Amino acid sequence: MNAYAKPGPSEHAPFYQRYIDAIPADNLMQALLDSLASFKELVKRLPPGSGDYRYAPGKWTIKEVLQHMIDTERVMAYRGLRFARNDATALPGFEEDEYARHARTVSRTIDDLRVEMEIVRGSSILLYQSLSEEALLRQGTANGQPCSARATGWIIAGHMMHHIGVINERYLRHAIA
Repeated sequence: MNAYAKPGPSEHAPFYQRYIDAIPADNLMQALLDSLASFKELVKRLPPGSGDYRYAPGKWTIKEVLQHMIDTERVMAYRGLRFARNDATALPGFEEDEYARHARTVSRTIDDLRVEMEIVRGSSILLYQSLSEEALLRQGTANGQPCSARATGWIIAGHMMHHIGVINERYLRHAIA
């Protein structure tokens, strides 16, 4: 078995399948590298001063979306670490809107968020590279659902691609272009 291959449906909640399906690569490490490259390309295309733009009232700003990507990666990598280390403690979900509300992105720049994302992704890559095949396949519970360590890596990559798509479709195409 290839522990870096896409996870099966028994390794994650059905909700996450859309993220895993968003990745064309068939190797976790390639998925993490490719999605980071797509992120860097997106950030290069963001017009100056666009970070505080929101496409509708009540929607996140571009900077809030970028921060959400960072926060989610940290949460998922932590879950992956716990599962890989065979920690059987059930993990709670996390409330993304509360995270966004308390992130203080108004005082940050897009470039600052880009640098943080690159560092966080570098850490995630090192984590997943360090895991044995056995560790990648270990499962735990998060938000009441089973999940494998490898699935958390695929979710990280796919979640990033999902939000790159959201920024392209809802922010760049309609209002900033």
